[in-house]
Amino acid sequence: MADQFSPEQHDETVFQDALEALQRGDRARAKELLTLLLKTNQRNATYWVWMSAAVDNAKERVYCLQTALQLDPENTTAKRGLILLGALKPDETIQPFPMNMPRAWEAKLLLANERPKEKGLKALTRNPVVRLVGVSVLGLALIAAVIFGFILPRRANVRVTATHTPGPSPTFSPTPTIFGATAVPTTTFVGPTPLWMFLPETYTPTPLYVNTPRAPESRDQYRAAELAYKTGDWDAYIQNMEMVHQLEPKSADIYYYIGEAYRHKGEASNALEAYNDALEIDPDFGPPYLGLARARLMQDPNANIEYLFKQALARDPNFGEVYIERAQYYLFHNDPEAAVEDLAEADKLLPGSPQVQLLYSKAYLDLEDLPAALKAAEQAYALDITNLETYQVLGELYIADGQYQRAIESLEVYTNYEDESALSFALLGQAYFEQKDYEAALNNLNKAYAISPTGLRRFYIYRGLASLELGSNDLAIEYLEDAYDYDEKSFDVTLGLVRAYYINKTFGTAFLKAETLASLSKTDEQKAQLFYWRALIQEKRDQPGDATKNWQALLKLDEDAMTPAMRAEAEKHLRTLVTPTNTPKPGTPTRTPSPTQTSTITRTPSVTITPSVTKTPNVTATPTISRTPTPTPTK
Repeated sequence: MADQFSPEQHDETVFQDALEALQRGDRARAKELLTLLLKTNQRNATYWVWMSAAVDNAKERVYCLQTALQLDPENTTAKRGLILLGALKPDETIQPFPMNMPRAWEAKLLLANERPKEKGLKALTRNPVVRLVGVSVLGLALIAAVIFGFILPRRANVRVTATHTPGPSPTFSPTPTIFGATAVPTTTFVGPTPLWMFLPETYTPTPLYVNTPRAPESRDQYRAAELAYKTGDWDAYIQNMEMVHQLEPKSADIYYYIGEAYRHKGEASNALEAYNDALEIDPDFGPPYLGLARARLMQDPNANIEYLFKQALARDPNFGEVYIERAQYYLFHNDPEAAVEDLAEADKLLPGSPQVQLLYSKAYLDLEDLPAALKAAEQAYALDITNLETYQVLGELYIADGQYQRAIESLEVYTNYEDESALSFALLGQAYFEQKDYEAALNNLNKAYAISPTGLRRFYIYRGLASLELGSNDLAIEYLEDAYDYDEKSFDVTLGLVRAYYINKTFGTAFLKAETLASLSKTDEQKAQLFYWRALIQEKRDQPGDATKNWQALLKLDEDAMTPAMRAEAEKHLRTLVTPTNTPKPGTPTRTPSPTQTSTITRTPSVTITPSVTKTPNVTATPTISRTPTPTPTK
């Protein structure tokens, strides 16, 4: 029985198989093998370079080569490839790819004595004796083919009628790789290219934690199971491990592994049964207790399984994954302090774990420590660029930190692969709104509500304000009223309704909303918005006296509380509304009594009303609105 390969030997064997696949033009197989290698060692620049030869298009090749160059700045192969693809400026110090093969026309010009002597099979076939023997063998083969292929079948009485339906023609990729690989048949690709190459959906343990030496008779079967585990072929893995169990009936870890496979398949009941089978063999084996906790949570996210974590740690205090899983449990139950304590233990046992850093970021966010949360999330990204969940967490944290463009970049990656995540589309819509790209904001918010029509109510405000900025006033009122029902204490929602009803020329309703806004105005900036809009509304309602009071109240505020445009607008309106009266001094006779001039109300042509950026008819000022506090993440 062959000895079990070490991980290094296994990786080298897989790598050589990948290179052979590339040489014979089987890029699909090479891509599959290199993906397997990158999942176990994503910081190997050589793997990334060769992956660039296996992927399907130039964009993917650039990504692979840029990653290789980032990991190994002196990698000349990666530099050459990027130069050829136009992703890197030409560099005279970088030599072109070496030409190890002579040109065809050069070989023809060589004299007989200058040409290299042929060796191996090619030299053998040029021998006349060998040719004669080959012709004889070929003749005998043809005779046998005639006898067995045509004569004997005709003597048979059985007739078989078969219908052949031709299948679709294979699709060819006409673009060669930068290493000169020829085009090969490829299947039609739909959807985004997997993030090197398929992102882990959740943090999954590896069986290597319980590294039980296998019996000599089961090593080959176990090796086949390992390969199935790494490729995610859970049915094949379970089948192979059942065979290993027949050879090692007293090994409790086998049923633990089978339980893990069922858990990854989403079959909680079968997983629970397998974990319990493992405990029947060895009640002091710690990992099945963790497995039971995970499977129970699959059945009921609110299940009380804390005792199972304690049982696992009592039997194996160095089992780092237990601390990670319990930290997630504490976060789900709104106990970030306990989660941080468990993550500190996990960090000691599993240094450099991206999952630990990702959970740290969530715990610190719950503790309202934004700098620590952002630092941990960026560390998680640095440790594992293929963990999809990290992109969503980074997007949420960048929004909270006001880094909206970086939030967009992270969330675009996430939603490209997770197109059913309503929360991520809503966050992306919020980020685009803050960047004043209202069409993109509304597009993503509509996607979010198509997935979850009644959820994510805290994002209604962005949908309403984006519609308002785009001139869809009726929709803006509808969405903002929904937002108001969700949060009647929101200053920005109420201000949005004031604006929307003003634009809609429903001045009475706009005035009522402005009165509500007065009770919500706490800061000078908010009071400035109140006075500005109430003054405009009262002018439209033919209430010049109240309009004048609001314009004057606005001008009494500090200049920093408003935009220069708002201040200029107030001064302009006051000049129009208030005309000084010529009143004689006491005791001074006048020839003709001066008539008292009444104040005249002048309609304001061209006034802008966009506190954010809306260009609406009949308004010129552009005050800025206060932003809604960044929402805390939902569980």
